[in-house]
Amino acid sequence: MTADRTTSLRLRFDAYLRLIRLDKPVGFMLLMWPTLWGLWIAAQGAPAPHLIVIFALGTILMRSAGCAINDWADRDFDGAVKRTAMRPLAAGEISGREAMAVAAVCAAAAASLLIALNHAARLWAIPALAIAACYPFTKRFFSVPQAFLGIAFSMGIPMAFAAVRSDTPSLAGWLMFANFFWVMAYDTEYAMVDRDDDVRIGIHTSALFFGRFDVLAVGICYAMFLTSMAWIGRDIGLGHGYAVALVLASLIALRHIVLLRGRERANCFAAFRGNNLLGLVLFAGIALDYALRRGAWPH
Repeated sequence: MTADRTTSLRLRFDAYLRLIRLDKPVGFMLLMWPTLWGLWIAAQGAPAPHLIVIFALGTILMRSAGCAINDWADRDFDGAVKRTAMRPLAAGEISGREAMAVAAVCAAAAASLLIALNHAARLWAIPALAIAACYPFTKRFFSVPQAFLGIAFSMGIPMAFAAVRSDTPSLAGWLMFANFFWVMAYDTEYAMVDRDDDVRIGIHTSALFFGRFDVLAVGICYAMFLTSMAWIGRDIGLGHGYAVALVLASLIALRHIVLLRGRERANCFAAFRGNNLLGLVLFAGIALDYALRRGAWPH
């Protein structure tokens, strides 16, 4: 193989990695945290190691497939948006057919993980895949596509409960309800970054829908999310470790509201990225609380 051929393959592989955003892990972490909350709560702090691996890999693969589908769906828009103009498909580094092939490979790899799960969890994977595939197109006709994303990014929760308990109790629904508002909060922050470009190219986002009340809407969504998480923690008997995590998460959310007030692109994006820490803090609170109750780290 010639040096030029090797370089070409390396550059194309790098473009594929950027297509699925492996260079930007915040996205799959935001999908992973609520899935892990559900897994830990469903297993009362002691999930089976193989389930942790399956759901962690599954979130990475499904988010990767979703990114590839999203870029294919937005291939006529991304070039006109400052933040997305250099994405591989928009920049012409790869073709639309290649992007869909990458999406198919990632989705197939995620589907292969279902072999190790029970029937109940596999059933939940069907609507999860359908919603993930449809989401990229909602911004063309739905005024608040972030609401659709809120459902898509919550589907790991019932799957986790089903994998552990073989059913989905109402608790899973309440956790999905809470996570829905978290997604609405952070994806509205994300949409605020591209507000000017989105107006120009004519797509729908929650930032445009809420207009001058966008910061207030984000604040209300955070309040709904954190209040719901507090209620869930109280209902299942989580104690001081989780309470501390909720306080820290509330302070992080408050900092995001402060950042958003000027509606500057950099600050809006910083607020969005800061949600990874918020999700981690809540997961740490859940895991720590269960560990303290068991008298040792779950194994």
